[in-house]
Amino acid sequence: MTSEKKFGVWLDSQHAKIVGRENVDSGDFIVLATVKGVRVPANSNENASNNHARTLQTKFFKEISSHITNAEAVHVTGTGKEQEQFVRYLAETPQFRNTKTEQSTSKEMSDEKLVEFFQKK
Repeated sequence: MTSEKKFGVWLDSQHAKIVGRENVDSGDFIVLATVKGVRVPANSNENASNNHARTLQTKFFKEISSHITNAEAVHVTGTGKEQEQFVRYLAETPQFRNTKTEQSTSKEMSDEKLVEFFQKK
């Protein structure tokens, strides 16, 4: 594998696990961080609820991306449509515009299996 700054992110709407190399561009892949999302509380006003959900999602994505600074390649996987939205977020964020992204769908797995999964990517 090259010394490219590669990361893997598994996420759903509630949490994310970020996998990367111990020393950013060298060393073994490890789980660098786990980020928890926040559930949107019920709101009788649909518009306010949607705006609140978008705000919380952006905050969640910003926290995830803070762990993949200077990424050259990111593989995003998870359940549902969350990974597609995160890839779109990266593409719209100036810092990550030139970052190569790939995505797939996968169920949640143990940290060890997740590290193995991303090492193969």
